[in-house]
Amino acid sequence: MFSGLVRASVPLFLSMVTNLLGSVVVTAVLGRHATVTLAAFAVMTAVLTPASTAVAGALRGLAPFVAPHRDDPDAVLPVLRDARWLSLFVGLAGALAVLGVPALAGAAGVPAEVVAELGVLPWLLALYLVIYAAGGGATAVLVAIGRSRGVLWASLASTAVMIVLAVALVPPLGLTGVGVAWTLSGLTLVGVGDLALRRALGRPVGRGRPRPREIARLAAVSLPLAATVLIKFGALGVITFAAGITGARDAAAHAVLATLTGFIVLAAMAVGQASVPEVSRAATVASARRANRAAALLAVGGTTLAALTLLALGGPVLGLFTGDPAVRGVALALLPLMLLSSMADSVQAVQGFGLTGLKRTGASLAYFAAGYGLLALAAVPVAATWGVTGLWVAMLVGNLLLAVLQATGFHRHSARVGGAGRADAGRLGGRCRTNG
Repeated sequence: MFSGLVRASVPLFLSMVTNLLGSVVVTAVLGRHATVTLAAFAVMTAVLTPASTAVAGALRGLAPFVAPHRDDPDAVLPVLRDARWLSLFVGLAGALAVLGVPALAGAAGVPAEVVAELGVLPWLLALYLVIYAAGGGATAVLVAIGRSRGVLWASLASTAVMIVLAVALVPPLGLTGVGVAWTLSGLTLVGVGDLALRRALGRPVGRGRPRPREIARLAAVSLPLAATVLIKFGALGVITFAAGITGARDAAAHAVLATLTGFIVLAAMAVGQASVPEVSRAATVASARRANRAAALLAVGGTTLAALTLLALGGPVLGLFTGDPAVRGVALALLPLMLLSSMADSVQAVQGFGLTGLKRTGASLAYFAAGYGLLALAAVPVAATWGVTGLWVAMLVGNLLLAVLQATGFHRHSARVGGAGRADAGRLGGRCRTNG
């Protein structure tokens, strides 16, 4: 079990690292181009990131429907086609939100020169979202059928396109160059992913007619996944705002630690995704819980290794993000709290992926609403009373609460494995073979 999860998660981990590298390069190129350009891009990503992550969540929901049929391409392809219709609706909603960024930014008081700098970027990124939503899902299927190495190749290709075009186009075109790079990178991701999937399944992916009943079944799993992403981003946005009222030094330290958190939990996210097919294919309660337990242990181990590395190299690493000794001092003092919070976040993430494997994402959505809802409500009062330290204590408590809720939920819902919980999978699989 452990070796299989490691083999599946390593390509996913490397693809996440690759994507982060691409984001860092784009940010650096924009920062060197002009401060107003970087500021405008930050405004845009405040909407683009949750929108694209919601589309990714909607596509990720197809994995538990595909995993039981990894040796039956005739059953796999119709599920992917249904998922693409569903994600297209989510992508169109996200595209409309992206197109509304200039108006929203103006109404929120963003300086006029920053809003003007956006130019045609909203249109290009809206096009990217539609392309990703309409043609995505290949990476989720590759993970579900045990071919996660194809995900790495798609990520490497799309990131290479992003970096090369950003470096070449940003100096003469500014944010328009970023939009072109992002759109062509999305086309590359979809194209290479489809090619890898075609090789894995031995047939072209194609696109079928929408099947409303099957799409509705996918939506019952996929849309709660997308909603959990939006809840988390919303709560983290409130926390960032709350950190801002504690003062410039503490807010900067919070921003650095929040960025580092993304790196710390990468291993857990990769292992969690790799565990979804194992949980989905489990025929007994014991095997489902064994897969989830193995994923949790690997995730905690990976997070612990990253945390120990950061503790050992804390000063030099923080120096890469800020040259202000006062900011580094605050960040170093908060580092243990951040690492504990990240470990709790890793545990809850794996349990959440386990619930995805069981097709119980609605339960996970309820837990997120409770955990992050309470955190969002408490953020401003806590920051006003106990400062940024209190915020990180609150985040630790919130992640611990969510970890307990997710783990309890997985234990309760996994008790149905092999019984009533398998009936729906069988019905959908039968329809897939009939309509494929």
